[in-house]
Amino acid sequence: MVDMRTFRDEVSGWAGGGSGGPASDLAVRLGVRTAVLLEGPSDLAAVETLAARRGRDLAAEGVCVVQMGGAMSVARYAGLLGPPGLGLRLAGLCDAGEQGFFDRGLTRARAPRRGIFVCVADLEDELIRALGTPRVEEVVETEGDLRAWQTFVRQPAQHGRSRQQQLRRFLGTKKGRKIRYGHLLVEALDLDEVPAPLDDLLASL
Repeated sequence: MVDMRTFRDEVSGWAGGGSGGPASDLAVRLGVRTAVLLEGPSDLAAVETLAARRGRDLAAEGVCVVQMGGAMSVARYAGLLGPPGLGLRLAGLCDAGEQGFFDRGLTRARAPRRGIFVCVADLEDELIRALGTPRVEEVVETEGDLRAWQTFVRQPAQHGRSRQQQLRRFLGTKKGRKIRYGHLLVEALDLDEVPAPLDDLLASL
């Protein structure tokens, strides 16, 4: 079955050096109008989870959420999907430290930057601050990661760090954990407490 996931896979192959023909054909068939550029899969999990919680079907609305495998790829993806390529409207979410890559990439692609929303540190940091550290620790315990978390905070490298800093680092210490918690932390949010960059991004689509 041809769906938005198929289009996303074709875009990834195109960005990796493949032909853009299949992606171009699928964009027309699926009515794709907007591409949301995200740094990684944990961001994608968070955006898709929030959309579902708000009753949005992004694929049906012609919105494709793309994770680029890092901010350094934004120029490539913006060129393929934006005005020089498929001519889609571009939106996105980035970490404050990676904003320069987005600014330069969008400038090269002659795409407006108003659809890009910036997290203070990164999305995990935004979600932890929105929930509060006690609530995040409850999620960690519910998910069966309490022992791993307790072992982590006892490490000498974590001494002197705030709970928020420790939690943010913990989420990145095991393969797949950031993706899983990208979904779980958004699920745990009250919908009136969604971090502004994430909330504004979804509202702009």
